[in-house]
Amino acid sequence: MNIRMITAAGLLLALAGCSTTTTTTAALPLLAKNPVQDRWQGESAGRFFAAYGPPISDRDEGGNRVYTWRGGYKNVTIVNKDGKKAGKRSLSCKADIVTNQSYEIRSVHILGDQPGVSSSSYCAELLAPPEKAS
Repeated sequence: MNIRMITAAGLLLALAGCSTTTTTTAALPLLAKNPVQDRWQGESAGRFFAAYGPPISDRDEGGNRVYTWRGGYKNVTIVNKDGKKAGKRSLSCKADIVTNQSYEIRSVHILGDQPGVSSSSYCAELLAPPEKAS
């Protein structure tokens, strides 16, 4: 038993030494960018809910309040490569909005997403549209 613990501790120490101090975006392709969180982090949850509708539920979690929100319901017509209508599709978005005690958004976790009209994320199209040039 003691040999196993010593071996495990040595392995953990060896693995702990296997780290680098520099990272680049290209080196981390698995970490997906979250434009919705980038857009809303630090903003008032009241502003979010006023713009997109109220949450469907909420709960306390570790000193934060987590609001589960669903919205953005939209029906779109699917057009094939020939420009002909190929049917309709219903779009929506579901997310957990985590706020602090001041009702400020700390994070946004997308729970339900699907391909949008012009991108791979309908939630990003809806909740973090690109800013229009003035």
